[in-house]
Amino acid sequence: MTPFTKIVHWALPVLLLFAIAVPSWADTFTFTSTLTGPNEAPPNTSPGTGFAMIVFDNVAHTLSINGAFSGLQGTTTMSHIHCCTAVPFAGTAGVATQVPSFVGFPLGVTSGFFSINLDLTLASSFNPAFVTANGGSVAASEAALLAGAIAGTDYLNIHTTVVPGGEIRGFLVTVPEVSSLSLLGIGIAGILVFSIRKRASA
Repeated sequence: MTPFTKIVHWALPVLLLFAIAVPSWADTFTFTSTLTGPNEAPPNTSPGTGFAMIVFDNVAHTLSINGAFSGLQGTTTMSHIHCCTAVPFAGTAGVATQVPSFVGFPLGVTSGFFSINLDLTLASSFNPAFVTANGGSVAASEAALLAGAIAGTDYLNIHTTVVPGGEIRGFLVTVPEVSSLSLLGIGIAGILVFSIRKRASA
């Protein structure tokens, strides 16, 4: 059993539990992001894919990002959320969250899982330039990031050595809270299946 197969063997039951559990949190805003090369700007032909669930809690003032990616052409160099594009689901924007990358995001790999948790009351959770653009206020930066996600002008992307400007990305899309965990489980399970098939055919 390869190391990757062991990860899949351990992770799949956990993801299925995520898919079954469907709690509802009145104080959260949930989004998903499907990351691909054609979704980048400019688009590219990367075979890489990714899926993430992003949850804002506007009472606890936290942001959690959980997901997986696979099949990248280059090894990862950074990942973050950008905000806010001029047009929903199109264009580019500056980095809003931690720079140069989320603390704890797996770097130097072509596939992996990630679980990022940010305290949005801390300036260190944001790109300093984003805070400056929002009047120097961390609270205003948090509000702008959430507003951008709701408006469809925030996106998550992953940069690599082959495509330094971003190999795969996906805009944040609002989903009903009742289905968010199911979507996370289905999305990550899909990436796992894709990875297994690709390795089997190699």
